[in-house]
Amino acid sequence: MKTVQYHVPAINCKHCVMTIKREVSGLEGVKTVEGDLPSKNVTVTFDSPATQQAIESLMQQIGYPVQR
Repeated sequence: MKTVQYHVPAINCKHCVMTIKREVSGLEGVKTVEGDLPSKNVTVTFDSPATQQAIESLMQQIGYPVQR
């Protein structure tokens, strides 16, 4: 299991966090998705077949690109 934290500057409200949680949780292999509005950070815990690249790509597609 792997845990990655992303900084997502486009997070502006609780709705943003909920959208990210819903979409990223839908990826096969994703175990947990937590978002923190004040810090604009998203923490994702996942196993195979999910990958960091797949998560980052999905975040880009839904309008919440990550910064490392």
